[in-house]
Amino acid sequence: MAKTEIRMGLLEQPTASEENKQLVEGYAAVFNQRTLIWESEWSGWKYMEVIDRNAFAGADMTDTVFKYNHGDVAMVLARASNNTLNLSIDDKGLRMSADIIDTTNGKDVYKLIERGDLNKMSFAFTVKSERNEADKENKIYTRTITAFDKIYDVAVVDFPAYDGTSIQARSREYFVDLEKDMQGRQKRKKLILMTYL
Repeated sequence: MAKTEIRMGLLEQPTASEENKQLVEGYAAVFNQRTLIWESEWSGWKYMEVIDRNAFAGADMTDTVFKYNHGDVAMVLARASNNTLNLSIDDKGLRMSADIIDTTNGKDVYKLIERGDLNKMSFAFTVKSERNEADKENKIYTRTITAFDKIYDVAVVDFPAYDGTSIQARSREYFVDLEKDMQGRQKRKKLILMTYL
């Protein structure tokens, strides 16, 4: 059985609202960016990771959920199987958008994200195939994930695993090309999830 792994990043703050929906969108992962996963104090080796451009092709994302801290105790905030969580792949990476449920937990998590108390994200996965390279001279070990098997969740988390992430507010105009069907409606709140792996 494949080992479930988790990777983390940052969320961007929202800027506007539409009919009280709690909408989030952005990137849960990006391609071809090397990230330090771990550094051994004992040996001096650095363990890097890269996500290949085709790694999500064929991955099972049919029942991926959106959670807080990957927790099994907290309620699911959105789910792919009922189209409240949408995942797609483009030239940049794994794009996600979600309509967080309007429950007490959903409102609390959304407000914490909106205020910036929760500003990080992560995703949990299993790997189908990978390529490994060791640069002995520089003590750098690089793992390239070439295919994911399953994406279990994307999650709002307290602490990130990656330093190469960013956070910034975006106006509705930023999304016009991405959401042509939204033209003519009120401004809406957006959370941009971006991870630079």
